[in-house]
Amino acid sequence: MAVPLVIVMLPLGLLFLLSGLIVNTVQAILFVSIRPFSKSFYRRVNRFLAELLWLQLVWVVDWWAGVKIQFHADKETYQSMGKEHALVISNHRSDIDWLIGWILAQRSGCLGSTLAVMKKSSKFLPVIGWSMWFAEYLFLERNWAKDENTLKWGLQRLKDFPRPFWLALFVEGTRFTPAKLLAAQEYAVSQGLPAPRNVLIPRTKGFVSAVSIMRDFVPAIYDTTVIIPKDSPQPTMLRILKGQSSVIHVRMKRHAMSEMPKSEEDVSKWCKDIFVTKDTLLDKHLATGTFDEEIRPIGRPLKSLLVTLFWSCLLLYGAVQFFRWTQLLSTWQGVGFTAAGLALVTGLMHVFIMFSQSERSSSARAARDRVKKG
Repeated sequence: MAVPLVIVMLPLGLLFLLSGLIVNTVQAILFVSIRPFSKSFYRRVNRFLAELLWLQLVWVVDWWAGVKIQFHADKETYQSMGKEHALVISNHRSDIDWLIGWILAQRSGCLGSTLAVMKKSSKFLPVIGWSMWFAEYLFLERNWAKDENTLKWGLQRLKDFPRPFWLALFVEGTRFTPAKLLAAQEYAVSQGLPAPRNVLIPRTKGFVSAVSIMRDFVPAIYDTTVIIPKDSPQPTMLRILKGQSSVIHVRMKRHAMSEMPKSEEDVSKWCKDIFVTKDTLLDKHLATGTFDEEIRPIGRPLKSLLVTLFWSCLLLYGAVQFFRWTQLLSTWQGVGFTAAGLALVTGLMHVFIMFSQSERSSSARAARDRVKKG
């Protein structure tokens, strides 16, 4: 049953922001005191800290909203998940694709060592953006002249990562919208390329660099295809916070890095061909409602629920002790200060929701410019 947003905004916001500030503080202390001496130990501890924060968002999707993920994979892919480094490429279909990736990573045991290539503004988001920075996410400006060296440096530093990691790369460069699809189709016709129907034309420069640098220490590429069935509402952060469920179908296919072409041109063509195939897969899914690969169980583990309960109890106890000690609510000044704090939390949650939706309003002209730059 849907819950009015105002009722859940404050408690969920307080829970995530306060616990996040605690995690961020510990991350900052460790970054300064431990990382200069042992990067490996810092990464192992930070993996645990990141999970303490990110599992709360997994809980929101899994338990609060009850989003259902139907996962398709062949046996080799399913058995390899979480046991090796992997470059994960995917189409970008909804506001919460990154959260779906977190859920699959959590089921595979590598949530805390999951990384992604994100737009630069993401790292300035309070709590979640800061935690991503401490976790060594890669932040780009979407300007290849500026991003090339940043991407190469960020990828090279992963060579000595101590545990299996996933690096997610949305090679379309932006979220799918009808305006962007139209721009991609116009560009494809002008260049004599197959016109896409369900995906955008991939921007391959980042992918080519990733394969070139990572082929020596990353054994696999996981090709991921995401689609929301026709009879399911589009998942958004707003719907999830209201407790409204959706259904998402995900297909994952493992490709051995050793089988990738050697030249940059061929790697670029490989990526484009994958998206042509992905387009056909999505056509078939729209007709049949499913993918060909077997549905694999991913369950709904209790871990995210237990972590959320832990933070809830800890912060509730801390809040009771704080107000008892300060007697903040015994004066009008204290009440006003508390109300201002709650308003700030509400505002930050609103910013988070708006940020998750920020790419949906891109104009067709902006979309065409983005395609041409790829």
